[in-house]
Amino acid sequence: MPPFRRAATLRRFGLFSALLAALLPGGCVSIPQTGTALRYYRSRQKTTPTIVSDHKQLNVSRVRAVMEGLEQTPSATDNLERHMAIEEAISGHPLVAGNRVSLLLNRPAAYTSMLKAIRNARKSVNIEVYILSADRAGYVFADFLIKKAAEGVHVNIIYDSIGSIRTPPDFFQRLTDAGIQVLPFNPITPLSPLPFRGRWTPVHRDHRKLVIVDDSTAFIGSANISDLYAEAATPILGLMGKDLPWHDTDVRIEGPAVAKFQQLFFDTWKSQLGPPIEESCFAPPIARGDDFVRAVASTWGQRNRDNYFAYLAAINSAQRSIHLTCSYFVPDQQIMEALIEAARRGVDVKIILPHRSDSMLALYGGRNFYGRLLKSGVELYRRKGVLLHSKTAVIDGVWSTVGSDNMDLWSILRNNELDAVILSRGFANKMEGLFQKDLEGSDRITLENWKRRSAFERLLELFTAPLVYWL
Repeated sequence: MPPFRRAATLRRFGLFSALLAALLPGGCVSIPQTGTALRYYRSRQKTTPTIVSDHKQLNVSRVRAVMEGLEQTPSATDNLERHMAIEEAISGHPLVAGNRVSLLLNRPAAYTSMLKAIRNARKSVNIEVYILSADRAGYVFADFLIKKAAEGVHVNIIYDSIGSIRTPPDFFQRLTDAGIQVLPFNPITPLSPLPFRGRWTPVHRDHRKLVIVDDSTAFIGSANISDLYAEAATPILGLMGKDLPWHDTDVRIEGPAVAKFQQLFFDTWKSQLGPPIEESCFAPPIARGDDFVRAVASTWGQRNRDNYFAYLAAINSAQRSIHLTCSYFVPDQQIMEALIEAARRGVDVKIILPHRSDSMLALYGGRNFYGRLLKSGVELYRRKGVLLHSKTAVIDGVWSTVGSDNMDLWSILRNNELDAVILSRGFANKMEGLFQKDLEGSDRITLENWKRRSAFERLLELFTAPLVYWL
């Protein structure tokens, strides 16, 4: 790296750390501990997960038949049952049968599928998104939504006030004038009584990406509604590789599980004191496929961080493989220990990380953990040629998750997040195919070449180490 770029990088780091010190002195919250979730699980004395099909709960024998169909050995079946029961106790949501889950790779595929569903909407469109921009993508979505509202379709939008801070009020006013209900999440005002503790806080964000059409189709993943990724990032973050395409992963879910995501949207709407929504027009969708889906969400201020515990439960239960794709990787101690212990018991643990990032702070903050993971046998890879923004996992070739949740402390402690957990060997095979394709576009980080990294890189890691709590 040329000297002038190094100086600019250090100035950006210094500016960002000063901003953190000024804005976030009261934002500290504690990392949740697994003991709470496990005690709750044991208190229910539940070893068989709940599966709902056709709005009815399957009996124990049918649930075990499902588990046996997903696994190949009795010991693996028992382990999967226990894992899914723990996950249910954590999230409060059962597995829902009868869904069809489709993998959508990158924003063009996701946008095309979303807009097609919106074009065909007859009753409702509900959108919850971190960034909704007044750019080409934002106006395309706005035009589609305005047209549907004119046809009598109920359209409701939640956008994050920090994530969408660059979007001018006129953009939202146009939607409101068309009869669309638009609700800012945690509006930027020190006098707001929301969300908690009687004051506004800049660290409480709605990072979810959710589109629901006609109560029968839901889109969940990492893609915002914006072309901002093609522009230069703000200097305070530092952009590495601005000409690279962004790499996102989303899913389209059709079937009864959509009702669970719909309810989470309503919960957020009510928590932000949104106007009444015509919930009476929302009917449970019919079965569409053979995939089992669980909605897993986290809300800032709650004691249990459901997404975080779901990841921990899956990692701790893994017997064969853990394949993670992480756009921002700044793990806490519990995640670190779970990954290291899995590698030591012989599980194939591979993590794909970004080679370039829109946030140098997050990139170098996460690098503080690479050495310990490599020494324990965890395989690390850096995805080249893209700006990695996907947040996915596939474990033991049967359990998958796609969503908005980053494996960093900001997501764990501060954001509202949303993931879809999919229990399906067929869908997991597609996830494995995507993971293997990303591996082909990645360079492996070995312990030997990691030890040979430059002194400047070590300096950046040292600089970011005290800031990992805020990354």
